[in-house]
Amino acid sequence: MGQVQATTEHVYDATPERVYEALADYQVTRPKLLPAQYSEYEVRVGGTGAGTQVHWKLQATEKRIRDCLFTVSAPTPDQLVEKDANSSMVITWTVSAVGEGRSKVTVSATWQGAGGIGGFFERTFAPKGLNRIHDQVLAALAATVR
Repeated sequence: MGQVQATTEHVYDATPERVYEALADYQVTRPKLLPAQYSEYEVRVGGTGAGTQVHWKLQATEKRIRDCLFTVSAPTPDQLVEKDANSSMVITWTVSAVGEGRSKVTVSATWQGAGGIGGFFERTFAPKGLNRIHDQVLAALAATVR
């Protein structure tokens, strides 16, 4: 088993504070950002930032659906970290300033992949698929923070 990582980023014409506020809003904003691969989205505890617990199903591939139960922490003022209780997946959203009134969001997902030949294919193809999904979320965020 090896660690698998998928990282992508997007730059916004919005302040880091505005972007972080939108990302931290799991109750109203986040559901609007999710593409069709997500289903059964439900906030179970909280709803804003650290302490939020949120459930969703993610159809990662045609045959693979992940049942996720994430708990959110905010280890630094510019980060949201989502840890899945049902797997080793951790998703870190980092917001940084990139000039006056602009910001960048980097989303990085890590998890323990399978071993053997299946693990090889997972490490090769899963990051690309997850990045495509996260790119859709980041694109929807752009419309929200304008």
